[in-house]
Amino acid sequence: MAKLATINREQKRRDLVAKYAKKRAALEAIIADSKAGEEAHADARAKLQALPRNSNPTRLRNRCELTGRPRGVFSKFGLARHKVRELAFRGEIPGLTKASW
Repeated sequence: MAKLATINREQKRRDLVAKYAKKRAALEAIIADSKAGEEAHADARAKLQALPRNSNPTRLRNRCELTGRPRGVFSKFGLARHKVRELAFRGEIPGLTKASW
């Protein structure tokens, strides 16, 4: 089980990413636009750098919904490999069965 502070920090990052998503997309569009002038590029780049670091989606980490484990997370289920196996054996994940051949 991950520390509660770590899980809360990740949730805070998710909230910041959602909050600044439109602003970040608009600034990145200006930077990518080849028709915009050099001054507009520089201004947009400065504004983008002024945004909080944690508003960047690359700082997000996939974590298990139940335990908060950061590694071995199946994105389809949002669970760590341990929990997927555990819940699958109990039959709590619909359509998932143990392979046997």
